[in-house]
Amino acid sequence: MRLSVNVDHIATVRQARMASEPDPVWGAVLAELTGACGITVHLRGDRRHIQDRDVRVLRDTVAGVLNLEMSTSDEMLDVACELVPDMVTLVPEGEGELTTQGGLDIITNEDAVRCAVERLQAHGIAVSIFIDPDVVQVGRAKAVGADIVELHTGIYAEAEEADEVEREFEKVRVAAIAANEMGLAAHGGHGLTYLNIGPIASITEIEEVSIGHSLIARAVIVGMEAAVAEMLALLDAGE
Repeated sequence: MRLSVNVDHIATVRQARMASEPDPVWGAVLAELTGACGITVHLRGDRRHIQDRDVRVLRDTVAGVLNLEMSTSDEMLDVACELVPDMVTLVPEGEGELTTQGGLDIITNEDAVRCAVERLQAHGIAVSIFIDPDVVQVGRAKAVGADIVELHTGIYAEAEEADEVEREFEKVRVAAIAANEMGLAAHGGHGLTYLNIGPIASITEIEEVSIGHSLIARAVIVGMEAAVAEMLALLDAGE
């Protein structure tokens, strides 16, 4: 299973002081040198962490896959079509939220999502949609032309009771199988940590996970190289 490192929270530390460091680009370089398959960043409308400059520099420096998370707004589509990252992941974005709260509901946003997918793919950009682990949402992702679905693992990650953990894990597993059967690549992300990644790593239908907060928090203590290496070891052990 591949690992894409989300470096948003390196930028969060920088923006807390409106300073020039730490630079998420340096974090991205170290992550890739240690074995990450690519880098994920979320360019939000409020620019609370990642800035346009970051995406531009990362576009020129990321050796693997640069995955740009963004909403379906015209502003974000303009940025993506200008910079042409390797992949865009369409996500919901709520004003004032601390982090993404759930998957993008394609059913209620189908026209906007379809238009975004078509526009991005016309520029040669692979399109992923961040959705709840629900077979119906997987089917709508296929219908609007997505290449990939990223399954929201946040509810699984937050579950505490054993039966709830198992129930939410099974939703992710079933959705990943459904995605593969429909010809979609399946990725996973949100809330994944060193403690809960093992079961997700065992789902062979999931090709890649995107991990940010837990990995960056670990990197603050042990360094980026060690944090990435530890996560890669857990992913390998789960396969």
